[in-house]
Amino acid sequence: DRNRRGGGRSARPRGAARATAVGARGAAALRRGFHGPAAVRCPKRCQAPLAPPVVEAEPLAQAADAPVAHRRGVLQLVRPRAPEPAMMEESKPAASTDRKKRVLMLISDTGGGHRASAQAIESMMHRLRGSDVEVSVVDIWTDYGKFPLNNFVRDYQFLAKNPTLWGVSWHLTAVPPVMHFLNAMSDIFCRSSFKQCILDYDPDMVVSLHPLTQDLPLKVLGELGQGERRVPFATVVTDLGSAHPTWFHKNVDACFVPSDAVEQVAKTRGLADGQLRRHGLPVRPAFWEDAPPRAKLLRELGLTSDRKTVLVVGGGDGVGSLGNIVEATASRLAKECPDGAQVVAVCGKNAALQQKLEAKSWGRVDVQVRGFVNKMSDYMEVADCLVTKAGPGTIAEAAIRGLPTMLSSFLPGQEAGNVPFVTQSGFGEFSSDPKVIARRVSSWVQDQEKLDTMSAAARAAATPQATQTIAEELCALLD
Repeated sequence: DRNRRGGGRSARPRGAARATAVGARGAAALRRGFHGPAAVRCPKRCQAPLAPPVVEAEPLAQAADAPVAHRRGVLQLVRPRAPEPAMMEESKPAASTDRKKRVLMLISDTGGGHRASAQAIESMMHRLRGSDVEVSVVDIWTDYGKFPLNNFVRDYQFLAKNPTLWGVSWHLTAVPPVMHFLNAMSDIFCRSSFKQCILDYDPDMVVSLHPLTQDLPLKVLGELGQGERRVPFATVVTDLGSAHPTWFHKNVDACFVPSDAVEQVAKTRGLADGQLRRHGLPVRPAFWEDAPPRAKLLRELGLTSDRKTVLVVGGGDGVGSLGNIVEATASRLAKECPDGAQVVAVCGKNAALQQKLEAKSWGRVDVQVRGFVNKMSDYMEVADCLVTKAGPGTIAEAAIRGLPTMLSSFLPGQEAGNVPFVTQSGFGEFSSDPKVIARRVSSWVQDQEKLDTMSAAARAAATPQATQTIAEELCALLD
């Protein structure tokens, strides 16, 4: 699994041990860069060693005596350098050094948006370059971080359910002295393990899709290049209307931003115009193309065509007041639009909420309860309006589908800027009160002209080509 530590990559010996293994010429190569010797990966964490490749440029006896390194389930044969020109007449031609271009995408799974954006870009890069490029998406803090910094995912899940604490944490870590302190602590705890990540994956380009994967990886790349970074580094910001200062580092080659607001934050952090690329937010492949006919999708999703459809989602974890919103909205619609509306409640991974809603009787409104869904594009295509927390990916995808959007909550700091992105663009409103949400949604579904106007505004704010444009420019950096 190339999305896990070391997946599909060669682990390299480090420091003096590696210089010893490759000899004086190998040490010189290390000073020029860090593309290391070839390795043979053993299946199932090296249950049985694989035979090392034969080095045709040297006699077999010498190849058998070559040093071998074994790290992280990898059996390595350190290959001697090709013979000098004078020896070439007595030996076969050296094997081709051509290989795929390797792209390392760094994330932390604090929410689903970072990995979703990375996988979207990965899919588009494969569409553009086929098998010539190899992409690895790595949660570097979980897979390579040291305690307690390898617990970011668990900590995020706790803070996301306690927005006040999240807001305090977000704003506190945006203060420069605190940022410098945290960067220093990350350096002390994780520099060596992050260095091992870079050596394991041996990338031709590094792409960061998380605010905490700029500073330390850039330092490590500089160290591996003997003070001069030799590998292109790009940042793709996955926040939409506002962004934490740690997203922006002046030493990146390119920084992709999704909106005017985020571009302004980048400039205040010292990034130059030549570093900034504004194309929008990368979205999942299902949103790259026009959706199938609506009538066909309604049948496939088990919905009826003679009712207005309200889609209510709470993110992958089903957080927020999703249950209260569904109940208030269904009750209002049953009263004001009897037999004229249907509600699709997507509970994500919140199985307890799903069971609770499935057990209820809803009267003269049809309520369809779903868990985690993989066809969000289809549900958005058939919906007449959306109720959601202010997640950037959901908003970007809703805009592509032209979906009027009612925002129900946001994480302070991180998602606060997403609210004006929707309201000022004219395709939605915000309220955290389930009764107000229900009243607004009920009025929308009874006013087709209002829905049409908001749908047009949503499409005007959409950037459906963002994923392709970002991938094209990353490929250009890779070359």
